[in-house]
Formats: sequence, structure tokens, C-alpha cells
Amino acid sequence: MGRAAAIVTVLVWTSFIVIARASAQHTLNPFDIAFCRMLGAGLILLPWGAWMVRRRGLPGWLGLSPLPWRPTVLCGLFGGLGYAMLAYAGFFYAPAGHAAVLMPGSLPLWTTLLAALILRTPISAARGLGLLLIVGGDLLVGGASLLHAWHGGEVWKGDLLFVCAACCWSTYSVLARRFALDAVQATIAVTVFAVLCYVPAYALLAASGMVHSRLAVAPLGEVVFQMLFQGVGSVVISGISFTLMISHFGPVRSTMLTALVPGLSALTAVALLNEPLSWNLGAGLALVTLGIVFGVQTPAPVAVRART
Repeated sequence: MGRAAAIVTVLVWTSFIVIARASAQHTLNPFDIAFCRMLGAGLILLPWGAWMVRRRGLPGWLGLSPLPWRPTVLCGLFGGLGYAMLAYAGFFYAPAGHAAVLMPGSLPLWTTLLAALILRTPISAARGLGLLLIVGGDLLVGGASLLHAWHGGEVWKGDLLFVCAACCWSTYSVLARRFALDAVQATIAVTVFAVLCYVPAYALLAASGMVHSRLAVAPLGEVVFQMLFQGVGSVVISGISFTLMISHFGPVRSTMLTALVPGLSALTAVALLNEPLSWNLGAGLALVTLGIVFGVQTPAPVAVRART
């Protein structure tokens, strides 16, 4: 189950990066896509959560979230609202290629540090080496494009937003393990908080003209597609599969497995979007693969001699 969840998560996250690159040529802006993401997920998960609260007698929040208010608010703030807002806002300033490197690529680093701080998870020598290899591979994959962020302009703002988005998702990963959350209940709780905070506020601001939204002029097919992929795929399916990964592998090993996403998304972009294939891409993929081999290893148990 853990391996299947890892495969599903990596495939959906890779598709997310590639589709984000392709969606830049269409009508909706990033905040419109965030709206579609939360609305599409909410149409499925809010009724599901209300059913769970009523039928199972769970100590839910507002009758919609199957979790109490504290884990709902904390996980929803970081894993739902914070991650989506920061990630989609980053596309205003930086290209999706930067997101492919900075969001999934920096997850292992943030999660390792947060797990050591909150969960007291030790950082073994093999895991530290794996982190160095993964970071080196990600820099090789996207380092050339990231260097242009310092040549002026506002690209660095998008890069900073992508890094903060990765930090938010890492925080959610550690909190999910800290609270020992069920995968379905955690995904529902995250969506409940994000939908209640974002969807009514954005709809009101868009209707009043205070924010520039293109939802009203976008083709219906584009809106439906974003609701299905961003909402059902990226939130419902990958949200449940990622939380299952955490329960099986732990937050650190889970985010190391997702370090495959930058390289896979780059290769997929080469095949589907006709992006160039460079030497640093192959070298970066090799380093990331080696880093995962070291990082996902479970430390050998230490023998303890009994004392009389």
C-alpha cells in the first residue's frame, strides 16, 4: 500500500508541474486555478466529511471536518490554504521550471529539519548524504535557470514563494505524522479549512472587481478540467496517497521519494512540450536517484546489552 501510494503521488505531482507549464498559455490566472482546485475538491470532500461526522460520531469541526478544530486548522493552514496560495502566486513572477526545482526538490531538506525539531527524528549519516545528493541533483536539473533569477527583475519573488510553499507542505507532512492522522480524514480536514477560507472570499472579491479574475470569460472546458485535475487529482487523490505515504514511510522518507518529481517532470516536458534535453538533466537525475537510495534506507537497529 505504501509503495502504491508513493507511485500515485509521484505521478500526480509530476503531471501537476507539466500541466502548470502548459496552463500558462491559457485563460485562467493562478488564483483562478487555486479557486478551481479548492472548489473541485470541496464538492467531493465536504459532503464526504459531513457524512463521516454524522455516521461515525466523530468529534468533528463545524460538522464538516472529521478532525477536531486544532488539527483541522493547523493542517489546513499549511497543507491547504498556505501551500496553494504560495505555489500559485509564485507563477506570477517565476516560470514553472523554477517551481519544478524549488517545490518538490526542497521538500526533503525542510522535512528533515522540521522532523528533527518537532518529532526528534535523528538525521543519520546515510540520510544526510542522501539529502546532499538530492539537493545537488536538483541544482543540476534547474540550476542554470535559477541563476537568471539574480540578474534583475522580479523572478526571485516567485522563487521565494515556491520555497515557502515547500516549507508549508513539509510542515503539513510533519504535523500529519505528529497527530497520527488518517489519510482520508486529513485530506478532508485540509480541504474543509481551505474551502471555507478561500472560496467565499475570492468569489466576493472577484464579483466586486477588487481582484482581476478571468473565471467569467474562461471556456467552460478549461474550468472543468482544472476542477477535475487540480481538485480531484491534486487534492483528493494525491492528498490521500501522500498521507498514506507518511503513515508507511514517515515524513522524511516520503518527501525524499517525491524528489523524483523534478527530474521526471523535466523528462516529460522534453517529450510532450518539446523542451531541450541537456547533459545536466541526466546528471541531476542520477544524483537524485542515488540520494533516494541512501535517503530511504531504514537505519539498522542498535543492539542494546541488557544490564542486570
